[in-house]
Amino acid sequence: MTRFLFLFCVFLLFSSCGSIKGLKNETSRFNEQFDSSSVIFDKHDQLNRSPYGNWQLRIEGNDFELGYKKGKITQTLFQNQEDVFFKKMAEYIPNPKRQRFLVKFLKWYHKDILTEIPLSYRQEIFGLSLNANEKWKHIGTKYERSLLLHGAHDIGHAMQDLMLVGCSSVALWDQHTSDGQLLIARNFDFYINEDFAENKIIEFIKPSEGYNFAAVSWPGMVGVVSGMNEKGLTISLNAGKSHIPLSGKTPISIVARTILQHAKNIDEAINIAKEFKVFVAESLLIGSSEDNKAVNIEISPKRFDVYTVENDILFCTNHFQSATYSKDKRNQAHISSSHSQYRLDKLKESIKSNRTYEPKDLAPILRDVTGMSNRNIGYGNEKALNQLIAHHAVIFKPDELIMWVSNNPYQLGTFEAYNLAEIFKSDQPIQAVKSLEIPADPFLETDTFANFLIFRRQLPLLEKAIKQKKSLSAEVLTQFEDSNPNFWLTHKEIADYYYSQNNWEKAAQYYENVLTKEISSEKAKEYIQKRLIKAKKKS
Repeated sequence: MTRFLFLFCVFLLFSSCGSIKGLKNETSRFNEQFDSSSVIFDKHDQLNRSPYGNWQLRIEGNDFELGYKKGKITQTLFQNQEDVFFKKMAEYIPNPKRQRFLVKFLKWYHKDILTEIPLSYRQEIFGLSLNANEKWKHIGTKYERSLLLHGAHDIGHAMQDLMLVGCSSVALWDQHTSDGQLLIARNFDFYINEDFAENKIIEFIKPSEGYNFAAVSWPGMVGVVSGMNEKGLTISLNAGKSHIPLSGKTPISIVARTILQHAKNIDEAINIAKEFKVFVAESLLIGSSEDNKAVNIEISPKRFDVYTVENDILFCTNHFQSATYSKDKRNQAHISSSHSQYRLDKLKESIKSNRTYEPKDLAPILRDVTGMSNRNIGYGNEKALNQLIAHHAVIFKPDELIMWVSNNPYQLGTFEAYNLAEIFKSDQPIQAVKSLEIPADPFLETDTFANFLIFRRQLPLLEKAIKQKKSLSAEVLTQFEDSNPNFWLTHKEIADYYYSQNNWEKAAQYYENVLTKEISSEKAKEYIQKRLIKAKKKS
């Protein structure tokens, strides 16, 4: 990715000014139009923290007020989140010149973003941005950075080879639930690093127009990736695969926010989605209390369809299932080469047709670290429903307006239950319903999880040694292998290490080990096979 962006940005230096059209004029207009000193905070506007760690925010107001209040109340968290994101960018691209090229690319790519994001949300983003950090002004103005960061989720999806995403969702109703009511469960596997997911926020938003809604988010985010509104309409995003257009369109999280704020049923959600042009492929899993069912809105830069099922269960991972996409070459290639179909099959295997489900029954499915037939495929494998990277997991019960949200780490922490109706009408500090919480996964207390944490800590050390061709002790390599022995990536990294040390015999041995494991993608498998041939030739 670094090499591609560098070359592309060099081209941009000669073809574009690398700026957002109309940004200066809009910033001046908003500065004249809005006065932050006139924003009134009352007892409805508050931020507190749950006993298990998640932040809980409730705000109300018009567009600008919502943004300003969110930024002001969460300012420390917001500025820290900016730090996390831009420091991670520096890790990917340590060269300052290339960093500037990347920023120039993002500004060029999103040059029309002011026409792609509705005015109401631009006003909200502007209000939010007033509380951004001064330290990153060399990247762009506060408003400019906040706009661009709303495209970060889409960029992560577009660059799927970085494996930033791999979400899994399921919706059940009628004969598959104990009371016949709709249930939806989802993992949001959007991963930047551990720090990015440290401060999750469960937001309860009361806008001056549209419906009240709740969403699971991170500081500095106006869009929605998982949420439910007061009418019992839910939305969750699952990335797909399509061609990438030459310019950014509406960030998918803004499309989701619009649906959540203004739709009360599936038909209204579909009509709203059709109004937008997007630059990533995405499945929007829409659940509706009014309709007592769920559908997938499958949207991409060139195509649009709605996937429905005849029975009472809907599965969704990271490829499209509707008729429109049945002959889409990119979608079909993604199905055959990625881990999306495997996870879909795992979901289908996990949901038994001869039983009914309650919310507490869905948490173990979201937390499942095994492969098909409960096989040990290593911890962190992208073929597992639980890849141990999730930003959050949510379970929705729309008829009762209750949503369960996981706490750190990943989806393993306690799922707290929030009653939207009670929280929106109350002035008291936000509290989850203690009697409905789903306990933390016992997996957290096992030696296996402790070993996984060792694996996670040592992985960057191996990657650095490989890159710099530095030697490591046998003890370090043995500990790394023992920490996660069934994971293909463990053996791949050791093989790459020996390859970097010109130890061809050992490299070949470990590449052969990799091929006995459950490799997460065809691309990774091809890499291993090519390296094995080279190592054998050199040995």
